[in-house]
Amino acid sequence: MDIELSRQVLYSLYETFWRVSNMKFHEFGDKNLPPVLLIHGGGSSWWNYLRQARILSHKYHVILPTLNGHGEEYQKDYISTEDSAQEILNYVRQNCGGKLFAVGGVSLGGQIAMELLSLDSDIAEKAIIDGSLCIPQPRLAKISIFLVSLFGKLMFSKFSCKLQLSMMDKLYPKLAYPEEIKAYYLEDLPRTSIKTLVTIYKTYMGRYKMKDTISASKAQVLYIYGEKELNCVKASAKLFQQLHPNTILYEAKGYNHGYLSAYIPQEWIKLVVPFLENND
Repeated sequence: MDIELSRQVLYSLYETFWRVSNMKFHEFGDKNLPPVLLIHGGGSSWWNYLRQARILSHKYHVILPTLNGHGEEYQKDYISTEDSAQEILNYVRQNCGGKLFAVGGVSLGGQIAMELLSLDSDIAEKAIIDGSLCIPQPRLAKISIFLVSLFGKLMFSKFSCKLQLSMMDKLYPKLAYPEEIKAYYLEDLPRTSIKTLVTIYKTYMGRYKMKDTISASKAQVLYIYGEKELNCVKASAKLFQQLHPNTILYEAKGYNHGYLSAYIPQEWIKLVVPFLENND
């Protein structure tokens, strides 16, 4: 087999799998294409953006990390937004020449993307943030921690997860997962520890403050939030735009938290692809 044919065979494998430091990364598409890194939300895993990755991989090299404490990394401790961002930054420096074409994320993942933009003003040309907080909500965090500590094992049991998927199929067919994503959901959510969820609420919701260095970021940002989001998320979007004026705010009409990223990838693609392709 000659060298060129070997390269074609390797690229035809389509998805590759890498471990750097303490975090796992799933990759899609030709590594010579512009890199796009998308970060899932709390309690989810890399497959949150699987459907988008398969579409984008025709034009981009798509990278989907699995945050510690999630998915196949459920046995590892989740620490904080800042720690996760530093691990991803290390990966980008080791594998992408220190620069991405675009970085994005939903909820917790979007907050980690914000932190990456704050850590390195040149890390990305574009950023997509969906439904993320950058204003601490300590009271909401305390309530969430109380509820998940009390009912978390029941809420995230395999039985409850199956029930949630069944109800979604019947009540919200537009939002229903395909069978492949359902299988990942049923495998990963029940093994997410209460400790991980409590830490996320403490750090993502209760403590994280956007850094002043966000103003130095050279990225153009698309900040998505649902019309039915909590007011604190909408306020976070407006604050982000104040500190980083090169930001487009987009309100997803009729939708709640993270719907475009998590449940309606076709609408996410329709919105995000023109943003990525626009050079203005």
